[in-house]
Amino acid sequence: MVRVPLSPQERQRGERFGILLRQARGDRSMVDVAAASGVSAETLRKIETGRVPTPAFFTVAALAHALHLSLDDLAAACADKAEGGEQAMSA
Repeated sequence: MVRVPLSPQERQRGERFGILLRQARGDRSMVDVAAASGVSAETLRKIETGRVPTPAFFTVAALAHALHLSLDDLAAACADKAEGGEQAMSA
């Protein structure tokens, strides 16, 4: 399967998502959040650092639940700023 390269906007959206997760995690360790969400610590690390800019929906949902974030808030916070903040992130 050939993957279509991500646009700069998609990469930036992934970086915003990673920053948001790090902020929401606060003082909790990456291992604690990973365990609470059922996501591996390595996957969480890759998402937080922007190396996985388009994580799967169920990964995002699990992390949101573990961090007590709503999916609507995540989508709004990660929306493409160039589009006026109306475009939701892709999973």
